[in-house]
Amino acid sequence: MAQTRRQFLQQVGITGGAGVMYSTMSALGLAGVAETPAYAAPTRADLNGRSRAHIVVLGAGIAGLTSAYELLKAGYKVTLLEARNRPGGRNWTVRGGTVETDLAGNTQRAAFSPGQYMNAGPARIPQHHVTLDYCRELGVAIEPFVNQNADAYLYREGATALSNKPIRHRTAKADVYGYVSEMLAKATDQGALDSYLTGTDKEALIGFLTGFGSIANKAGGFAYTGAGGRRGYDVEPGAGMEGGTTGTPYPLSDVFASGVGNYFSFEFGWDQAMMMFQPAGGMDRIPYAFEKAIGREKIQYDADVTGLRNTTTGVEVTYQTGSRTRTVTADYAICTLPPHLAAKVRSNLPAPIIEALKYARPTNAGKIGIEYGRRWWEEDHRIYGGITNSNLDTVNTWYPSSGFHGQRGTVIGYYNTGANANVYGALSPAARLERALLQGTKIHGDVYGKDVKAAFSVNWTGTKYSEAAWVSWPSQTDGIYARLLEATGNIYFAGDHLSHAIAWQHGAMVSARAAVTALHSRVVTSR
Repeated sequence: MAQTRRQFLQQVGITGGAGVMYSTMSALGLAGVAETPAYAAPTRADLNGRSRAHIVVLGAGIAGLTSAYELLKAGYKVTLLEARNRPGGRNWTVRGGTVETDLAGNTQRAAFSPGQYMNAGPARIPQHHVTLDYCRELGVAIEPFVNQNADAYLYREGATALSNKPIRHRTAKADVYGYVSEMLAKATDQGALDSYLTGTDKEALIGFLTGFGSIANKAGGFAYTGAGGRRGYDVEPGAGMEGGTTGTPYPLSDVFASGVGNYFSFEFGWDQAMMMFQPAGGMDRIPYAFEKAIGREKIQYDADVTGLRNTTTGVEVTYQTGSRTRTVTADYAICTLPPHLAAKVRSNLPAPIIEALKYARPTNAGKIGIEYGRRWWEEDHRIYGGITNSNLDTVNTWYPSSGFHGQRGTVIGYYNTGANANVYGALSPAARLERALLQGTKIHGDVYGKDVKAAFSVNWTGTKYSEAAWVSWPSQTDGIYARLLEATGNIYFAGDHLSHAIAWQHGAMVSARAAVTALHSRVVTSR
C-alpha cells in the first residue's frame, strides 16, 4: 500500500529525529508551513504488530501526564506513579476543602466559597503555547486571562515625588512614552541623529513619534502636553457640553525618577503578551482532563518513588504507599520528578547523571489567594482583571479574570519570587495574610483589609514533592544539562526543566513529547 506524505514524514521523524524530518520537509517544499516541525504523535500502526512495551512514568505532573497520554495513543502499556493524591503536580487549584501541610508543619484548610478558587501554580496560558492545543484536544474550555489592564496600578514605594501613590498604567504609559517621544523628536529635529538618518528617515521618525507619544509640534518645538485623554481624565467626558478635563502630566524628571516605566517591558515578553488564557473554572481542569483520558486505573496515587534502577531487561521502580513498599518492573521509565528531588532517589544512575540532576537551581515563589465578600476592585476602582505591580514585597496583585459583577471574588494578594517569596514563606499562614493585607492597603486603601472571607497561601519551596516553584540552570550549553536529554540505559527524563520554556506547562509538554518520540523511535527500530 502506498504511503501518504504524512506517513512518510512520520517514519522519517521516528528513525532520524525531528531535524532530519524538517530537512526532508524543506526538500519537499513543505518547511514554510511552520517555523518548527510539527509534532508527529506515535501511533499504533508504527509498532506494526510488535508486543506492547510497558512504560512506567514517574510523576503525574504535566510532563508525566503528557507522556502517559501520548504513549497510550500508540498502544503502550503505561503505569503512572504519583506521590500526591491528585494529578497535576505544580498545576494545583486550591478550592474550598483543600487541605495541605507544608514541610514546616503548617496545615491549611481552604475555606473558599463554592465557585471561588486560586491557581497556586500556573495561572495563565499564552496563545502560542501547545497547552492550548491540549485544551482543545481534551475538551477543556478556556477563557481570557487579563494579563494587562490600563486601569490597574503601578506603585513605587520610595522618596520621589511620585512615590507612595498608586498610578494607573495608562497614566504612567502616557507620560513615559510622551516624554521619550518629545526628547527623541527634538533631538532628531535639531540634527543630533543626522549621521544615522536620512532626511526621509527623520521625517518618518518624527511622524511616528507624534502619534506614539501624542506630542504636538508648536512654534516652541515639540512638546508632550498630555492632551487627548490618553493618560486619563480628572473629569470624564459626559453628556451635553461636558467634554472632560484631562489631567496635567507629571513633570518629566519626576516620571523617570519614580521608575514607573521600568515595568512596561513585561508585556512585550514572548510569553506575556496578550492574548492570554485560562481554563474556565481553574487550571486543574487540564490535569483532570488528562486523568480522564488516560484512565484513573492506570495512575497510582500516594506512590512516593524511593528507588529507580536500570536492569538487564528494563527498569525497576520502588515506591512507598502508606506503610507498604512496592516494586514495579517495566521495559522503560520516564522520570518527570523535579531534578533536585530525582537526584535524592536511590538509584544506579551513573555519577554524571546524578551530577546533572543536582546542577538544577531551585527557585521559590509564593502566592496568596484572598476571597472578599464584595468585588471592591470593580465597584470602587473600576478594575476588571489585570495586574497591579509594585516594588513592595508583594510585587504583583492579580484581580480575577472571571466572575465579573459577581458577589464575591478572589484576588491573588501577592505573587512573588526569590527573596520576597522566602520572606513570606518563613511566616505562618496567618502572618502571611496579615502582612499581605498591610501592603495591599498602601495601594488600594482601607478597603483592602475589609470583608475578607477566606485566604490560602503557598510557599513552593516548602511544598512537599516540589520543594521549588521551578528550577533554573547555571548553563544549558555547557554539556551538563544536555546529559539529561538522552536516555540513560532504559530511563528517560522529561519536564519543563528540560526545555527553554521553564516554569510553563508548554515546556513540560514539549519535553514530554521529545522523550516519547525518542523512546518510540528506539522501540520501533530495535525490535
